[in-house]
Amino acid sequence: MSAAAQDLAERLGIDLDPELLVLALTHRSFAHEAGGIPTNERLEFLGDAVVGLVVTEYLYRVLPDRPEGDLAKMRAASVSQRALAEIARTLDLGAYVLLGKGELATGGRDKDSILCDTFEAVIGAVYLSHGLESTRRVVEALIGPTLEAAASMGAGLDWKTSVQELASERGLGVPTYLVEGSGPDHERYFEARLVLDSVTWGVGEGTSKKVAEQQAASRAYAALIEHAHRDSAGAS
Repeated sequence: MSAAAQDLAERLGIDLDPELLVLALTHRSFAHEAGGIPTNERLEFLGDAVVGLVVTEYLYRVLPDRPEGDLAKMRAASVSQRALAEIARTLDLGAYVLLGKGELATGGRDKDSILCDTFEAVIGAVYLSHGLESTRRVVEALIGPTLEAAASMGAGLDWKTSVQELASERGLGVPTYLVEGSGPDHERYFEARLVLDSVTWGVGEGTSKKVAEQQAASRAYAALIEHAHRDSAGAS
């Protein structure tokens, strides 16, 4: 195992099969430039399922009194692209991923999408090397702090779901997101407007549609709550 691979394994706290680790770190951009060698996408597919299972079981065990809806929001927040990318950053995973020249030139080592996918691929490699029990320990150690934070975040776990539920309660229908993008492909910027019953309730911005929509949803949620408080005050 190379010194870099050994260092990453130490960060994970578990030994890894060297060939599997290299495969887990091989982004499709690198594989394409190297003549079509295998990519980490199959391992990512496996790792995504393993992470989802471990997180779901963890929440089920440690929060026996929380309803299914709360658990689903916690899981979604804990395994979101942004959350897993942040965990990947704690491992400095970007320094190890094998990227093509194009991705390197556009900051691929710090892109949420690449970091998240690589993290899931690495977890897939851990699973194939050691099985579920050892992988569970690795995943819980890495995601545990995120899960603990999620338990106290309430609506902030998933603003889009929360604002949809609130809108339904108020008889306002289903939210519509109007998203506009600008800038070149490698530096896209998005603005999202959340519309309910022809009224814009929140506007969000970000470097991905998902981030912009979540921000719009969080602002719309706050606006709906404030509107309800004003109605209550006016009626009293």
